[in-house]
Parts: sequence; structure tokens; C-alpha cells
Amino acid sequence: MLMHHGIGLDRFNTLPHGRAVHAMFECCGNVTWAVTLADARPYPDHDALLAKADAELLALSPDDLDRALECVVHETISCRDPRCAAELSRITKERISAMLGPAEGYPEY
Repeated sequence: MLMHHGIGLDRFNTLPHGRAVHAMFECCGNVTWAVTLADARPYPDHDALLAKADAELLALSPDDLDRALECVVHETISCRDPRCAAELSRITKERISAMLGPAEGYPEY
């Protein structure tokens, strides 16, 4: 389970930089990718964040892509080729959606 489960986009956009990087690292498993996504805040909507995640995935170096794939080894993926970004994209989008939850996020308790 994600530590930042259901925080909502507004809350994610306003997290301190370190917490935003940590939240994205939980989703994508790569520091380079997580920092880039956190630095691009604020996002106007979920789709903008998911599109940025996809764009930055394609910009990862082969080593960064390998590290990100290593973080999803327990996931069911159909492609183990390090160049197979489609499966990593799918898993990351699922994790980001779980991290954000509904548009307004879940209430804090």
C-alpha cells in the first residue's frame, strides 16, 4: 500500500518538495523520474500528471529505466525487456491514480 494513498491532486500539488518526490517515488520507483514529476507541479488535472509521467518515462536513460523496472518485479507484467516502457507506464499510472484517489482526495483524519 502507498503511504500517500488518496491524497488528491490539490494536496499533491502543495506538498513540500521532499514529500512530493517521495510520493512520486512510491509510484514510479526511480528518483530521477520522481524528482522531474515533482518539479513540474502544479498539475491542472490528473490527466496532465499522467501525460507528464509518460513523457518523462520515455526520456529516462536505459539505467534509470532498468531501476524503475526493478521496482515493479512483483507486479504482473507481460514484458520483461528493459526497453518495454508500455508495461511500466501502465503500472505507474495505476499507482499514481491510487496515490491521488478521487479528484478531491480523501479527507484527512
